Amino acid sequence: MSWKEVIQNLKSRGLKTAPKLAVGDGALGFWAAIEEEFPETKHQRCWVHKTANILDKMPKSVQVNAKSMIHEIYMSPRKIDSIKAFETFLGTYESKFPKACECLKKDREQLLAFYDFPSMHWQHLRTTNPIESMFATVRHRTRQTKGCGSRVAALSMVFKLAQSAEKSWRKLKGHELIRKVIDGVKFEDGEEKINIKNIA
Repeated sequence: MSWKEVIQNLKSRGLKTAPKLAVGDGALGFWAAIEEEFPETKHQRCWVHKTANILDKMPKSVQVNAKSMIHEIYMSPRKIDSIKAFETFLGTYESKFPKACECLKKDREQLLAFYDFPSMHWQHLRTTNPIESMFATVRHRTRQTKGCGSRVAALSMVFKLAQSAEKSWRKLKGHELIRKVIDGVKFEDGEEKINIKNIA
């Protein structure tokens, strides 16, 4: 099943409002499907995947320092500070490791989209790891069973594994702010933008 089919299936089952943000790695099919089905949805690239991809294009001797500088980019409290850290990384490594820097540069906007959402949500928005850790259990069990027989049997197994995994889930930090995001309240550097007109 393609990403487009997955999203269309969600829409057919009731997902009528476009998500405010989609978080993913470099899977082009996912982004193409989001763009087609929900063109207004913002894109956030996963920093864990991006970091691994950048470091893979650099020698091990510089990876520790490079990783620390990447960390500075996405852990900055304000977007302007993040952009400065971004430029510092490029200034430090672009001449020696152009492929690594191009890997970072090409998704600049999508890597910093989280700054337009509540700061309490940032931890959840910067990476796909929380959802991937749940599916790791499903993949492991599927490998162990060497196939699940019919499609119905496979779906039943995945459903039961997901039900079991959800018992250890925690609420999103700042979950009470989700309503504001849905209602279109604007955030800048993680803080709610005050509408001056409403105050007056």
